[in-house]
Amino acid sequence: MPVNPPAPSLTSLYAARAGALPARFRRERVLIVGCGDVGLRAAALLRPRTRLLALTSSPERAPLLRQQGIVPLQGNLDNDASLRRLSGLATRVLHLAPPPTEGQAQWWLDPRTAALLRALRRRPMAGSLVYGSTSGVYGDCAGEWVDEARPLNAQTPRALRRVDAERQVRHLGRASIASPMGAVRASVLRIPGIYAADREGGTPQARLYKGTPVLRAEDDVFTNHIHADDLARACMLALWRGRAQRTYNVSDDSELKMGDYYDAAADLYGLPRPPRVPRSTAADALPLMLLSFMSESRRLLNARMKRELRLSLRYPTVLDGLRAGVLAGAQAAPPGAVTRPTA
Repeated sequence: MPVNPPAPSLTSLYAARAGALPARFRRERVLIVGCGDVGLRAAALLRPRTRLLALTSSPERAPLLRQQGIVPLQGNLDNDASLRRLSGLATRVLHLAPPPTEGQAQWWLDPRTAALLRALRRRPMAGSLVYGSTSGVYGDCAGEWVDEARPLNAQTPRALRRVDAERQVRHLGRASIASPMGAVRASVLRIPGIYAADREGGTPQARLYKGTPVLRAEDDVFTNHIHADDLARACMLALWRGRAQRTYNVSDDSELKMGDYYDAAADLYGLPRPPRVPRSTAADALPLMLLSFMSESRRLLNARMKRELRLSLRYPTVLDGLRAGVLAGAQAAPPGAVTRPTA
């Protein structure tokens, strides 16, 4: 396993750009678009040295953002007029908002990313833009190792919309090189399954309580993971270290098939292992969304992430992260659930 480089401080990242300007001028402004769980984790890392802004379409969310030291900006990616104030506000942008899930004629496009980029182009643009995409853009790779140079082969509508968003972000970066509005260093993070014990639905525990089946060994697929805290750190680092028009697989070092992952998690939580079913009958026992994940198998290579972003994984494998959650007491059984003691 490659040796993880030492973790940097935000101070060292910031000082490389800030130079010797007076403090009141050198505080960068970071705009977070899609400031959910991962966005809030990234904000906590960025807060000491940056002014934080977040786009929100919900007035009810504004108090939470302010409590986290974030200035809420009312706006909606589905309403171009509400985004006009975003232009020229930030020196760096973290875009974590997903595409729409349904209801548009051109279902393979991401109009939300298009609206955001139109707003950002109206005035001199941010120096860096980081977009959180999905590893689903690779499609099924038959369990092969996958680096960022692999041709995209998205096979679901949601993955095709992410391909479109990536294309828009990278085009903005390329086109900005010769633009009088300033060059934007655009980077794309390809993200697999996000987990964390303190994240809603962030562990396999609920599914294990339900006894949801997994595929039998001969039909099983490889799955990839990243802890939400490590993903937040990757987002922060990419804002400063991400290379222009560059993509990064943001994944941990796990090499597990899905069924083995759930078996190991069940053992960790002291729960029964899930039943195994053949692929031929899986449609009778599993929801369509879960079946779609079970139709793709790949193993992500993360060497570029470690080398260029210099990210040191706090949780090198998904089992490391799940164990840490249990040890921290972050796991709580659902009301009325019956568990058996661990061996």
